[in-house]
Amino acid sequence: MWIRVLAAMLAATLTAIVILSFQDSFKVFVPGLLQGAWLTIQIAVLGALLAVVMALTAALAKLYGPLPLRWLAVTYIEIFRGTSALVQLFWLYFVLPQFGVFMDAFPVAVLALGLNIGAYGAEVVRGAIRAVPKGQWEASTALNMTRAQMLRRIILPQAFVAMIPPWGNLFIELVKSTSLVSLITLADLTFKAQQMNQATLQTVPIFTLVLLLYLAISLTITICMRFTEGWAAKGVLHGKAS
Repeated sequence: MWIRVLAAMLAATLTAIVILSFQDSFKVFVPGLLQGAWLTIQIAVLGALLAVVMALTAALAKLYGPLPLRWLAVTYIEIFRGTSALVQLFWLYFVLPQFGVFMDAFPVAVLALGLNIGAYGAEVVRGAIRAVPKGQWEASTALNMTRAQMLRRIILPQAFVAMIPPWGNLFIELVKSTSLVSLITLADLTFKAQQMNQATLQTVPIFTLVLLLYLAISLTITICMRFTEGWAAKGVLHGKAS
C-alpha cells in the first residue's frame, strides 16, 4: 500500500515539474536546474556506493577483525560521525593540498560524502548483524561452518533485511548533503539555483523547482528501497522455508 502512495506522490511531483516547465516564469530555469540535478544524482550514486563499501568493511572489521583493524575501524567511524560533513569536505578540498595531495572537486565530493555516510552506515550494519537471533549462530556452528561461511550464507542475508530501512534514510540524507558541494565550486542543483537567483532575483520559481526536484529524487530512492526490502524479505523467508 505504501509503495502505491509513494508512487502517486512521485507521479504528482513529476507532473508538477512538467507543468511548471511550460510556464513562462519557470521554463527559463529548467535546463540549468536539470543540469545541476544530474550532477547531484551522480555524486549521490557514487557516494552511496562508496558508503556501502565502507560501512560493510568498517562494521566487519570492528566486529571480527584483529585488534589493529578494530582500532582503525573505530577511529574512522568516530571521526566521520563526530565531525561535520561540511568540515570534512573543506578539509579534503582545502587542507589536503597543503600536504601535497590534490584532487578535483568532484572526487572530493564523492569521497567526503561517501565516507561520512559510510561511518553512520557502519553502525547500521553492526547493529543488524548483532540483531540476528543467537540461534542462527548456534545452528551455523552446529553445521561446522567457518565464520566467513556463517556471515555469507546465514547471517548477512538476514541482517540485510534489517539494514534496508535505515539505509534508505541514509541515502536520502546523502542526497540532501550534496547541497554542500556547491561550496567547493561544483555546479550541483543548489549551486545552479543560487547562481540563477543572484542573477534574476526570481526566488519563488527557482526554489519551487529545486524543492520539487529534490523531492522527486528522494521519493525515487524511497520507492526503490521499499521494493528492495520486499524482495529481500521474500528471499529470506523462502530460504527459511526451504
